[in-house]
Amino acid sequence: MRFLAFALLLVASSAWSQVEIEKPWMRATPPGANVAAGYMTVRNKSATLERLVGASSPAAARVETHVNIKDGDILRMRETKALDISPKGKLELKPGGAHLMLIDLRQPLKEGDTVQVTLKFEKAGDIKADFHVGGLAGPPAEHHH
Repeated sequence: MRFLAFALLLVASSAWSQVEIEKPWMRATPPGANVAAGYMTVRNKSATLERLVGASSPAAARVETHVNIKDGDILRMRETKALDISPKGKLELKPGGAHLMLIDLRQPLKEGDTVQVTLKFEKAGDIKADFHVGGLAGPPAEHHH
């Protein structure tokens, strides 16, 4: 029984270490806003496809994964059920591209705040990340996670 528990612990810890979150950030929200977007780079260090299948945060009622799709001259935002991270590859969530959307914020986000988000991966499971809140114009000063 101890061997089985140890083996499960090794599998879980090796899966977790296969996904790395870099520079998670959000913009401060203007007065009255009830949504915010989250950005980061996700590195998949494994040799198999990984998928970001969801997220949650105590800062919002729900968190969705979104992509932007160009429809003629218009950029439209669409919810997606998952975002793929290729083997040994990376996924960049950035303004104008794929991102997390925090919906029904519990309070405004102010520059300097930190927002905890639990990212849900298909293989790696749940990984917590602290998103640093920058000004309305862009990301906060250099930070590491």
